[in-house]
Amino acid sequence: MKKYSFGFIGCGHMGATLVNAVAKIVNPATIAVCDRDERKTEALAKTLGVAVTTAEELVKNSKFVVLGVKPQNMEETLIPLRAAFAENDEVSVITMAAGVEITKIRALANGDFPVVRIMPNTPCEVGEGTILYALSNVGEKEKTIFEKAFSACGLLVPVKEEEIDAAGALSGCGPAFFYLYAQGLADGAAALGMDGKTAVTLAAQTMLGAAKMLLKHGDAQKLCEEVCSPGGTTIEGVKTLREQGVPAAAKAAVNASFERTLQLKK
Repeated sequence: MKKYSFGFIGCGHMGATLVNAVAKIVNPATIAVCDRDERKTEALAKTLGVAVTTAEELVKNSKFVVLGVKPQNMEETLIPLRAAFAENDEVSVITMAAGVEITKIRALANGDFPVVRIMPNTPCEVGEGTILYALSNVGEKEKTIFEKAFSACGLLVPVKEEEIDAAGALSGCGPAFFYLYAQGLADGAAALGMDGKTAVTLAAQTMLGAAKMLLKHGDAQKLCEEVCSPGGTTIEGVKTLREQGVPAAAKAAVNASFERTLQLKK
């Protein structure tokens, strides 16, 4: 049995978010972390009780190694760890690097280990996130362990690896699009004399409620029509959104993020 159930290499914002989520399900004493910035790992050790170690020791002694490093830093991170990976014949790797395919992860680490490629989003911080995941040579036991450990993040959605970039352009980048829209709603109310802070709260709660309705019923167009009474107030706002090209702009934003992901692969 390995010393650590999960070892996290890279504890930036998203890495730390995942550590905090996994520590709600998995015994923190069996979680190891490492990062170039010791302040980040020290903070996690202090608040959660996880172990702080080196990348080499983490790879040798962890059942799951979670790579929280940026795509451009993946090569310099993995190549020096090849010997450590070779010493761990039980390891599975979880990677969240956008645009870095599973085959490249294996090639850089020079190993044929099971890989889970994930695309989390920032709402994982509050347990309402989405984690897209694609599996490669992952056994049923390891799959179950992974899904349970990351369940505190929110919704886990299995996808094919070839779909993860397109799906990630929506769920991974989408929170920023929602924040931009929410700020527009709040600014609109504030311009009419409403307190700005309260307007942001109302925008957020309205979007939260609408999101839950959409998750329950699953038909955005129908839900929109149900709110729009003929000759009423809502339909005037919806007409304006369509005239201003908001639906088309949202579609274009997802496409632009996807195209950027393809550029990062080159």
